[in-house]
Amino acid sequence: MQTMTNTRNSCNGQITAPPGIIDNLSAEALQDLESMMFSYSYRSNVILFTEQEEPAQVFVVMDGAVKLSINSSDGRRLILRIVKKGEIVGLSSALSGTPYEMTAETLYPSKLAPIRRSDFLNFLLRHPEVYQTITRELGHELAMACEQLRTVVLSNSAPEKLARLLLEWGEQGQTTECGTRFRFALTHGEIGEFIGTSRETVTRTLSSFRSRKLVTFQGSTVTIPNRTALASFARG
Repeated sequence: MQTMTNTRNSCNGQITAPPGIIDNLSAEALQDLESMMFSYSYRSNVILFTEQEEPAQVFVVMDGAVKLSINSSDGRRLILRIVKKGEIVGLSSALSGTPYEMTAETLYPSKLAPIRRSDFLNFLLRHPEVYQTITRELGHELAMACEQLRTVVLSNSAPEKLARLLLEWGEQGQTTECGTRFRFALTHGEIGEFIGTSRETVTRTLSSFRSRKLVTFQGSTVTIPNRTALASFARG
């Protein structure tokens, strides 16, 4: 697994902040934020920061995805959620000044805009109205964490957990004549870490879903032909 060393393959220059950041920003605040944002390309499986590391930066996801996970002392890992385009990685720790609560790692090749913590905090001091947007981001993070705990702890079976995960990802997918289509780049082992079960169980469950025509796969693209049918498994 790669670390962050020598992972900035190319600097693509100054870029425009994504919609998730510019909502409700004044023209002055937007211009100020964009002056700090430069897009860098990161390969897959690049660790941005680890648990208990002092917060030095926040990362705005411009393209791609970042997975957030926590690790136990015996080496087990639980993936909490996937951060997507327009979201900020490391926000809560940057605001509180406490060590990062989780590990952040690129899921596949991504473009991120790192901003030094001190610069980001000074930006907020210059534009206190932005705290409304930040509060909304933190609320979203909390809601996603609660949903993940609900899936892992309260779901009774692997099919139920996996169905909930697929339906959640499908909410951001594309509606086609064949059903809901979206990119699902997790390996079977990572899916297991996401729903608290083994890789072998994930493989068997996905095979069962395919045979029941609940999902189809083409590379990393997943199609859910009938969300209602898959939702029946999510309800247990």
